[in-house]
Amino acid sequence: MTANKTGGRRAALLLAVITPLVAEFTLGNPPLRMAWLLLLWIPIYGAGVVLVRELVRRAGTGWTGVLLLGAAYGVVEEGLALQALSSPTIYGAAGWAPRILGLNSAYAELQIPYHAVFSAAIPILLTDLIVPSLRDRPYLGRLGTWLAATVFVLGALLLRMTVVTSIDPGYAAPPAILAGCAAAVLLLTAAGLRLRSRPGRPSISPPPPAAAGVFGAVTAFGYLASLFPFGGATQPAFTHGGWVIVPMTAAAVLAVTAAWLLRRWTAGGLWTDRHSLALASGALVAHTAFGLVSNTDTVADRAGLAAVGLVMMCLLAVLGRRVAGRTSSTVACDSR
Repeated sequence: MTANKTGGRRAALLLAVITPLVAEFTLGNPPLRMAWLLLLWIPIYGAGVVLVRELVRRAGTGWTGVLLLGAAYGVVEEGLALQALSSPTIYGAAGWAPRILGLNSAYAELQIPYHAVFSAAIPILLTDLIVPSLRDRPYLGRLGTWLAATVFVLGALLLRMTVVTSIDPGYAAPPAILAGCAAAVLLLTAAGLRLRSRPGRPSISPPPPAAAGVFGAVTAFGYLASLFPFGGATQPAFTHGGWVIVPMTAAAVLAVTAAWLLRRWTAGGLWTDRHSLALASGALVAHTAFGLVSNTDTVADRAGLAAVGLVMMCLLAVLGRRVAGRTSSTVACDSR
């Protein structure tokens, strides 16, 4: 076994562990006292996002591919495994906004981009920054990729047979909904493996890394707060009836604006790893802050999530020093 193969497998394992921690644990799902539940999510989250990265690296479609395949992952989890996109009872999501074509519209708008960013893009980015020597290459060979795909499917079945039977017993999505979700997965995957960023697109000078961090925090908190009912609200942003269209539209505009700015900031060659880490760190801190507001019911759970957030920030700070050190070394080498 070569050192490169060993390093790739370790990086894939690291990504598989980081993913559910970022996507669920740092939001307060589950609370610290029930952290063992992460074992149920590592197969679908970990193997799923490893598979996303392997496919995108082989296709060469970059972050566009990561986000599109991350969205496809979200449809698999929410539409096919949990079937929460269409369930009239789970999480009370059917009451957040009018259902469209049998789907919980506000829940779908929240969860699909959430998985693209917090379940796929941020864990992959963090792993690339931790293991920079492999950032542009697949971690696994063909056999390892097929194994990840197999574990992903088994993980989805595990989620279906365990979590769903306890929180939404008796519901099964209609065949038309399942077929539509499967078609969406195929379309998103095909697009994610084909679409590449066009060279020469207009660029804007990026803000300093600290400002990128603030941007990530405001965008993440704003998007989550616009779509997830919290503080006793039954609809997003404390709206009632048809007024829910206002926060839903605001969230969509915020997401599109953020995507447009990021494409322009990263187009001119001035965007660095420090910018990327600051952006992700801001989003993660805001993500955990929102979890404290919306996802904790007891003092113990709040204290537990606050402790998780503190550890997370310390680890991000350590990674930040490593990234800054690599940047300084590169600058010194280039100036010789």
